[in-house]
Amino acid sequence: MSGNLKLPVGIDDFRKIRECGFYYVDKTKLVEQLMQNWGEVNLFTRPRRFGKTLNMSMLRSFFEIGTDKSLFDGLYISRNKELCDMHMGKYPVISITLKGIEGMTFEEARNMLKIILKNEARRHYYLKNSDRLTDDDKQQYEQILLGTSENTADSLRLLSQLLFLHYDKKVVILIDEYDVPLDKAFQNGYYSEMTSLIRGILGQALKTNDYLQFAVLTGCLRISKESIFTGLNNFKVLSIADARFDEQFGFTDSEVRDILEEYGVSDKISEVKDWYDGYRFGKADVYCPWDVINYVDHLQADPNARPQAYWINSSGNGLVRRLINIADESTKDEIERLIAGETIEKAIRLELTYDEIDNSIDNIWSVLFTTGYLTNAGEIELPGGGGYGYRLVIPNKEVRQVFVSQIQEWFRQTVTYDDGSVQDLCEAFMAGDADKIQSNLNMILIKTISVLDTKARDDQKENFYHGLLLGLLRSKPDWRIKSNRESGDGFSDISIEPTIPEKGIVVEVKYSNTISGLDDACGKAMKQIRDRRYDEALREDGREDIIAYGIAFCRKRCKVVCEKM
Repeated sequence: MSGNLKLPVGIDDFRKIRECGFYYVDKTKLVEQLMQNWGEVNLFTRPRRFGKTLNMSMLRSFFEIGTDKSLFDGLYISRNKELCDMHMGKYPVISITLKGIEGMTFEEARNMLKIILKNEARRHYYLKNSDRLTDDDKQQYEQILLGTSENTADSLRLLSQLLFLHYDKKVVILIDEYDVPLDKAFQNGYYSEMTSLIRGILGQALKTNDYLQFAVLTGCLRISKESIFTGLNNFKVLSIADARFDEQFGFTDSEVRDILEEYGVSDKISEVKDWYDGYRFGKADVYCPWDVINYVDHLQADPNARPQAYWINSSGNGLVRRLINIADESTKDEIERLIAGETIEKAIRLELTYDEIDNSIDNIWSVLFTTGYLTNAGEIELPGGGGYGYRLVIPNKEVRQVFVSQIQEWFRQTVTYDDGSVQDLCEAFMAGDADKIQSNLNMILIKTISVLDTKARDDQKENFYHGLLLGLLRSKPDWRIKSNRESGDGFSDISIEPTIPEKGIVVEVKYSNTISGLDDACGKAMKQIRDRRYDEALREDGREDIIAYGIAFCRKRCKVVCEKM
């Protein structure tokens, strides 16, 4: 490794990064922009894993009274001496993150919020003995500290008041991942109660707070102002569509090239760009920081390491699943176009409430856009004077991978079709009825989403159909089904051991570029089964009545042939 600094994998504490010798991509220009583009309450909405928490930690380190000013030596902001003299280490700071607030019930979630507030109050334990606080002030502080305050919604405002009384300086409030409690509440059925609580906390701390210098909030979604920011007129929203601060979250191309050069892997720029670039914030093209750091770290141990889906694996894909669950035929076609690398044109709502998300498929597109599953490929003027929208596109190979994997999962859910076509399909496999298998598969393909017009290599398309067929066949829970089972002189695609002990099924899947090539592809599949003796493993298990199937796919069509072995 040519880089002398450690890579900060999973570390979002600015002080630790600077004190312990970790590589830091300098985002301190954010401080200058905040001071020059003044907003009393600033909300940044960005997808997960784009540096929001680290930036909030950096802001706390810069503004908080008693900070170690040497943490900023050599960084961009240190060159603005006038600003540093005026603001560095000048404010009491309240800094909390709400990303840990969850629970199956509202009471559980509220208790977790109380713990977070208690921990932040404990960080200011000097208030307990402050000679500038009255006994009543100290009693109120004690209630926050012990979690016994009856008015949780007023806790942040009250703590800021106590800090002001102690320091005679207004307070900076930093709230990271403000929308996570609402997301969890929506999933677990107590959304209205949590909305009321968060509205109360933010309203008290940000709207009617005489002790507030300024506040910064971060989140993934911009929740409707009417929902939780009612009456907040000092509110500046900085979404992914805003050109202001557009380079302060995510890595720019030059920053990524610097990292790769630092760690001796500049030759990997093409892979990094294909997999982790493609996001458009305002007027800036950015990479996902989480991905870049993890991949470079992986390359230090294995120079031949291939890119992986780090962001998707860390952030979950429930939103895509929600989209698939309500998809109609038009939406399915649009998903297919996206996977193929095309763009779709949509009006986007940057302000939503969680309970609106499932009301309209158009809201789902908005959610996928704001959370990073889709990105802006250009602004458009909507027809009929409907304002402006965006051309949306899947940003990179990593996100395209989750779309494909979730589509496969959606295919597997076709086993719940009321028309019984999947059960008929399984019965046809037992009976050696190639025509019926072909008819049922074609019907299922027409009803579902085809990804065969994607830009994937042909062998990857074959893998897709392999997964599709496995999902359908596994609707028979009493069948033993093995994928890529070693048998004879190779590995059969699918091997099935039904409950009837003497029966066995072997399936070989092929992909054809053209409909006219399906017959030839089936012939190749059957020849491969015979030549490589894929029936051997089944015979070793005592199964002598074996049916072999060659199945070829082309887009939404298939061809099936079979023979007894």
